[in-house]
Amino acid sequence: MTVLDTASARARLLELIKELAVVRGRVILSSGAEADYYIDLRRITLHHEASRLVGQVMLAMLDEAGIGCEAAGGLTMGADPVGTALMHAAGDAGRAVDAFVVRKAQKSYGMGRQVEGPDVSGRPVVVLEDTSTTGGSALAAVDGVRKAGGNVQAVAVIVDRNTGAKERIEQEAGVPYLFAFGKDELGLD
Repeated sequence: MTVLDTASARARLLELIKELAVVRGRVILSSGAEADYYIDLRRITLHHEASRLVGQVMLAMLDEAGIGCEAAGGLTMGADPVGTALMHAAGDAGRAVDAFVVRKAQKSYGMGRQVEGPDVSGRPVVVLEDTSTTGGSALAAVDGVRKAGGNVQAVAVIVDRNTGAKERIEQEAGVPYLFAFGKDELGLD
């Protein structure tokens, strides 16, 4: 495994996102909004090469912003591979960061948890998402994590669509919103 410096990792990840994840054509987004392109980041977060880069780039972005965490994750399913990638990147750097998964609703069976994985109660955590349009999924994850006792430090996404998610999350959740790439960097403006 070759570990790239952060600038090279970021450049290669951007190249892969443009090549593999940007799909042109009319689509309905999870928010219900219509767009003439779709950014399918599961094609990145589940890709053998890109996944490692996602973890490295997201960890570096959090470090540069001075955001520390002991766990990272978000609403299933978009955030799941992002949390895993960040957990592995932190491990490769000799740091312990757990991943967690936030269900859309609390389970009605078993232990009845909404946040799965190592306990987040009392711990500084970052809520992750692959991309965000309205911020709804990230806000649902923030709410679930806070109900589970987690101390949310920030929301971090791979790609920001520049459609108001940042402003909404910062206002409603009261935490910083960070993104690795803006849609302008993908040639979508």
